[in-house]
Amino acid sequence: MNLSPETKRALSRQYKDSVRPAGVFAIRNRSNARVYVAGSLDVEGAINRARFELNLRSHRNKALLQDWLALGPEQFGFEVVDRVKERENDPGFDRAAELEKLLALWQEELQCFGEHGYNTP
Repeated sequence: MNLSPETKRALSRQYKDSVRPAGVFAIRNRSNARVYVAGSLDVEGAINRARFELNLRSHRNKALLQDWLALGPEQFGFEVVDRVKERENDPGFDRAAELEKLLALWQEELQCFGEHGYNTP
């Protein structure tokens, strides 16, 4: 499929201008039930980045990385837990603030701190 340079530029521009779903995701250790919970304005991209960093042995959460290396990737599950509900018609809507609230809610719900999780307070 040969696309003209103009078409390629238009498609690239359209992709860059699109709003990616913001949300909260979890990485679950299936062997010991520990969980890592994080949020991003591009939740799918953040999951891909976390998986990539774990595979490269460069994830910033050292406890998660240590278990990943010891147990192997097959012992971990990645999932989007919740997404920010967009309110396009609301001029005061703040995606980042909504994401922070959602993240705090899910971190409490999933108990991702201390011995049950990988997050640090």
